[in-house]
Amino acid sequence: MSANSRLTIAAHALTWIGLYQRRGHEVATSEQIATSVNTNPVVIRRLLGELRKAGLADSRRGAGAGWMLARDLAAITLLDVYRAIEAGPVFALYRATPDPECVVGHGIGPVMTAVYDGVEAALCGELAKTTLEDVLRDILKAA
Repeated sequence: MSANSRLTIAAHALTWIGLYQRRGHEVATSEQIATSVNTNPVVIRRLLGELRKAGLADSRRGAGAGWMLARDLAAITLLDVYRAIEAGPVFALYRATPDPECVVGHGIGPVMTAVYDGVEAALCGELAKTTLEDVLRDILKAA
């Protein structure tokens, strides 16, 4: 099973846009962002479309088209980004109901649900602690 990189790509794109805007540019193209991420501009456009729906990014069409932040980097947490792009919980139970006559089949759902709820709460708690401003600060500090 491969790891999901959508949160990293979304955080990268938004942080890049924020830095680009601080350097005096009004909008960034998906091609520019894709070059930094090293992916296809279509991937960036789709992801930024989801971020736009969540109120984290905005776009301009026509002459001077491109992407911009809808909120300041300091007002966007990794949890905001995560919720904008990840549909549903981190873990899920079976698609089909296990055998209710089996002791494990009968009891595994409630037990695993409790564990998964705890994992989800911990994940959200950690992501809420970091803003994209923190991410940019740490990037610039390391550079």
